[in-house]
Amino acid sequence: MSLTGTLRKEGHEVIPCPDGHTALTALATEAFDLVITDLNLPGPDGLEILKQARSRHPAPQVIIMTAYASTETAVEALRMGARDYVTKPFQTAEILTRVGNIAQLLEIEQENRQLKARIAGDQKDVIIGNSPPMDQLRNTIDTIAPGEYNILIQGPSGTGKELVARAVHNHSNRSDGPFMAVNCSAIPDTLMESELFGYRKGAFTGADRDHEGYFARADGGSLFLDEVDDLPLAVQVKLLRVIQEREIEPVGGGGTQKVDFRLIAATKKDLKSLAESGDFREDLYYRLNVIPLVLPTLAQRKEDIPALVENFVAMHGKQGEFHLDEESYRAMMAYDWPGNVRELSNVVERMLAMPDIPVSQLVDGGGSTVADGRPAPTDPETLSVPRDLTVQPDGSLDYRKYMQECEERLLRWALDQADGNISNAAKTLGLPRSTLRSIIDRNQG
Repeated sequence: MSLTGTLRKEGHEVIPCPDGHTALTALATEAFDLVITDLNLPGPDGLEILKQARSRHPAPQVIIMTAYASTETAVEALRMGARDYVTKPFQTAEILTRVGNIAQLLEIEQENRQLKARIAGDQKDVIIGNSPPMDQLRNTIDTIAPGEYNILIQGPSGTGKELVARAVHNHSNRSDGPFMAVNCSAIPDTLMESELFGYRKGAFTGADRDHEGYFARADGGSLFLDEVDDLPLAVQVKLLRVIQEREIEPVGGGGTQKVDFRLIAATKKDLKSLAESGDFREDLYYRLNVIPLVLPTLAQRKEDIPALVENFVAMHGKQGEFHLDEESYRAMMAYDWPGNVRELSNVVERMLAMPDIPVSQLVDGGGSTVADGRPAPTDPETLSVPRDLTVQPDGSLDYRKYMQECEERLLRWALDQADGNISNAAKTLGLPRSTLRSIIDRNQG
């Protein structure tokens, strides 16, 4: 019995390919868990098949068969990503054992992915806080999640729009399907159409294979379009058609494809005003805004701050090791949090990185007064003269203490400007990230 027949008898679905060209065509049009290829093929050889297979996403495992039992060939195949190789002639039982091992490995990897996704989903689905606005939000999610209507989530930056979108998905009848999150502001206008709707091989320079867009990948699940107001008007027209017809046409043509998805959009802007001014299609606005969901700012639910802080500390693995005193909480409650929950998360990260600095100096006051009555530093001018310098008995300044205080304030300012992102703060200061990390560690120590 042929190898194809033997594998089919074992319950595997097999697509035989007589040459390299046929194999490459199959790879471009089908999804495979495993590719078994001879090294010496008519047309493209086994190493080319291996290269193309490993470039796919998700990439199938590859077993190379060769009559050339040189160590050099085997090492090259393994280096390129082959899972295993066998030398000819071989026993059928040998191939079946190796295929079985790979099948078991794939099953374990799939279980791990599902477990990680479930854990990540559980963590991201946790809406922290028991304030009246959050209780109302949870009740609303429970009510609207089972439906299929489009949802428009509105709220300032940092209020947790993606978290709420995930919660809607996880409580819906589509929870077993994919949740695809797209930040429209992060995709260049020239790539927006191909990323959302996909493209065909040859559609443009560099399109060497078919590409599945976000709508196709969200089939059977939910698609979350964040910063939807950033969509170019030309793409808005096509999005409107997709919502109406439930089908997409990839760039490059080739016919339409039916898609089944629930659309959840989000914006931090007044989308209705943009629609009225002509900066956003009015008909698309009404299609998106079937169910409006307005998120509260952190200033509107300050009673949730202690629970949020506790959650962020736990996320950094510091639960039980780090506690805020009453004065620190007062400083947090006195601040308006224009950056909302995201800003609070950044402040908690700074507290963990620099525990000796008072919380009142870590919050970004933006020039406003915080708990200790002093303006928080938001621009370099506020760094010039620290008020509590260490003075020597003879009236002179302690130079080292002065420089340390200036450095600490400069660090706080840079981190404030970068919303707590060390890489961006390093760019602001013109320093390598590793250098800034060392300075922070030194100040922390």
